[in-house]
Amino acid sequence: MERTLAEMFWDRVGRSADRPAQRVKVGGRWTEVTWRALGEEVRELALGLLSLGRQRGDAVALLSQSRAEWVRADFAVLATGGVTVPIYPTYPPEGIAYIVNDAGVRTLVVEDTAQLDKALRAAKEMPGLDSIVLIQGAVPTGVGGRVPHVLTWDDLRTRGRQARAQLEGTLASNMAAVAPDDVATIVYTSGTTGHPKGVVQTHANHLAALRAAAQVTGVQEGDVHLLFLPLAHSFARLEAFLGIHSGLVTAFAESLEKLAENLKEVAPNFISSVPRVFEKVYAKVLSGVEGGSSVKKKIFYWALGVGREMSRCQQAGRPPGLLLRVRHGLAHKLVFSKLHAALGGRLRFCFSGGAPLAREIAEFFHAVGILILEGYGLTETCPILTCNRRDRFKFGTVGLAFPGVELRIAEDGEILGRGPNIAKGYYRKPAETAEVFKPDGWFHTGDIGEIDAEGFLKITDRKKDLIKTAGGSYVAPQYIENLLKGDPFVSQALVYGDRRPYPVALITLNPEELAKFARNAGLGDKPPAELARNPAVAERVRRTVDAVNTQLASYAQVKRFAVLPGDFSQEGGELTPTLKLKRKVVSENHAELIESLYQS
Repeated sequence: MERTLAEMFWDRVGRSADRPAQRVKVGGRWTEVTWRALGEEVRELALGLLSLGRQRGDAVALLSQSRAEWVRADFAVLATGGVTVPIYPTYPPEGIAYIVNDAGVRTLVVEDTAQLDKALRAAKEMPGLDSIVLIQGAVPTGVGGRVPHVLTWDDLRTRGRQARAQLEGTLASNMAAVAPDDVATIVYTSGTTGHPKGVVQTHANHLAALRAAAQVTGVQEGDVHLLFLPLAHSFARLEAFLGIHSGLVTAFAESLEKLAENLKEVAPNFISSVPRVFEKVYAKVLSGVEGGSSVKKKIFYWALGVGREMSRCQQAGRPPGLLLRVRHGLAHKLVFSKLHAALGGRLRFCFSGGAPLAREIAEFFHAVGILILEGYGLTETCPILTCNRRDRFKFGTVGLAFPGVELRIAEDGEILGRGPNIAKGYYRKPAETAEVFKPDGWFHTGDIGEIDAEGFLKITDRKKDLIKTAGGSYVAPQYIENLLKGDPFVSQALVYGDRRPYPVALITLNPEELAKFARNAGLGDKPPAELARNPAVAERVRRTVDAVNTQLASYAQVKRFAVLPGDFSQEGGELTPTLKLKRKVVSENHAELIESLYQS
């Protein structure tokens, strides 16, 4: 059994050799890289890092979008006995400098000249950084001779080939010296406020998570998956590691903008995603239906009704009758097959994590024949705690505990987790570590939830995000926000109301749905920001809010709302790189507007 992630990688290279490992689109064509070729490149990169002076335990940071080279660099670092430090590519120079200095990074791998420019602008603030490796592009004139030393990806590989005879023994001894409890990576949480914290994850943590995931996810050797989430986040990193552990073919999406195109081209067997992607697909499907003819609309909703009936049978473990099977076959041929084809045509299931998935959306996808398995974990748990299974799932929950993981609900409702996947703590932050990593092994997640009689975990909210109204009632804003986003007209929502008499909401709109509504309502072809101020649009949103309120206790109902002129975004600092709302930032940015919602 492998003791470290590097041993896992080389074991896979040896076993799978000439089978495909990665799939990358180059020059408009998808090309495959075998495990043997992947191993050779990782070996050259690792030797190149040693030639730069990297030693066992040294930190190397990766500043790049998700791409094949990210994974190759990751395992090159691990092969040297080093520590990988992911950095989100959206971080500004000062954010990069903070992580580089905090983790003691010696070499920084950057994606392109734009990321290189950010790193060089912060170079004076990173005195410990001695080298930068550029994955794509040429080193700009005048940069090559400076400190930190800048070299290209090919330069690093060349150094590795040239130093092979001299350093191969060092590489082997470094790998052999790494122990399971040694630090493999320090992952900085994107955070919603303040500086990120570095989560210290060991080789043993990750291997425990991978063995548990392999038991319950249903992935099979040779399965193709399309990776498009940010590898700086632990969810995508688990997906990439699972590719190595289980011998999958990892295809790398060109970008989120080209995701729809890449899905058709790659035809993955499964995908992992945050809920935002599923929300957008859901909204686009319903928008297309509502924009179609009355006949098409009638056929779609008939098929959806048949799909829901079939879904209920599957959830109950009850075999469908002959008539239902015949109707379902027709529904698939007329309607569902088109959505399956748009997603590649081979999807067996999808994984969702990183944020809550609305039950309505999970049920919709299952009705059309696509099972979304929602799971739950945090960076601090590498990042597994629970997951729905293909043969045991319950919508509205995040599933059952992974093998080897214990769950407990504290007296105040907080979810606690314990297991070999729990990280060591926060890097150089003993007080913060002691607050949530307890001596008895229980990690305090900060999430509020409940476990039902069958062991399924339901998350109701973040402990710190819970709203306590002026009347003393507790309100879970994420639950209400997900209900609001169940309407394709709504893009994002923020519910606010802590220590206030009632909850209010800030709502952003789906531009496509807004434009369609404007045309049908005779409002003309106006910019979204102007349409957002129109009373007819406000009334349209009011109907959604009223419908949601019927599902809520009186104290939790949204009494007033405002429609914003534009959507929340990473660029505006209102979303994390994994598309979670930064509640404090949004609330501060719109403080006057929120205050106005409480005026008479």
